[in-house]
Amino acid sequence: MRTHLPFALVTTLATVCSSMEVAAESINEVILASEVEWEQLNPARGNKSPMAATLWGDRKGVVPTGFLAKFVDGFSSPPHIHNVTYRAVVISGGIHNDDPNAAAMWMPAGSFWTQPKGEVHITAAKGKNNVALVEIDKGPYLVLPVDKTFDSGERPINLDASNIVWVDPPGTSAASNGPKVAYLWGSQQDGQSNGTFIKLPTGFTGKIQSAGSTFRAVVIKGQSQYQVSETEVKRLEPGSYFSSMGSSIHIVSSISEEESILYIHTNGSYEIMSN
Repeated sequence: MRTHLPFALVTTLATVCSSMEVAAESINEVILASEVEWEQLNPARGNKSPMAATLWGDRKGVVPTGFLAKFVDGFSSPPHIHNVTYRAVVISGGIHNDDPNAAAMWMPAGSFWTQPKGEVHITAAKGKNNVALVEIDKGPYLVLPVDKTFDSGERPINLDASNIVWVDPPGTSAASNGPKVAYLWGSQQDGQSNGTFIKLPTGFTGKIQSAGSTFRAVVIKGQSQYQVSETEVKRLEPGSYFSSMGSSIHIVSSISEEESILYIHTNGSYEIMSN
């Protein structure tokens, strides 16, 4: 059985924020959850297959890829492996991902897990609407039988939402009602890929300045507004995605009655600034 870790990575990671100038030539993209195109994740299983919707990249190619995976209530996969390691975040419902004989651990929205390549596991879902974000550093993403198992040397992590440790963004004053961050994986050094959560309190308005050459954000919880231009604002439900190439500014607000949580994947630092 895998180890279910409390969030102990905070002390090993460097600062997430820094001051920077924003390049005017940055390219921003927004995809609403209502706009994604669903297809079978594992066509070999036919109607029993989970569904998938690509946000960036190509699951069948060799590029870094992020996609939404959707499971029906009661779904449970047979034991299997993958050819690539993936990271995942629960967006809605309950997801169990573990060794075939492990006791059920239903991870709710805001939970994070990793699945090493080559390791036998099952995935199950419980709830009316079970959706997770899945990302890989390199494709293709394949489902393989257990006789192909191998030990990559990596070990899995299941991090329940209740064990996430939220801290004030570096460089900001401690505030109970201000934005928070949680460090999940990687390094905040320039040019190094990393994954974090941002939690925006109800009523937050401000911006996220990114210094990385790539910045990707997926709404995990709550509802946000994203200012596309001076005259256009888009409402972002969970599962919606925005990104940029090059140093950039993202103007966002949290408009629901609950806090908003974003998953951020970038290769540099970023700064959260309230209006």
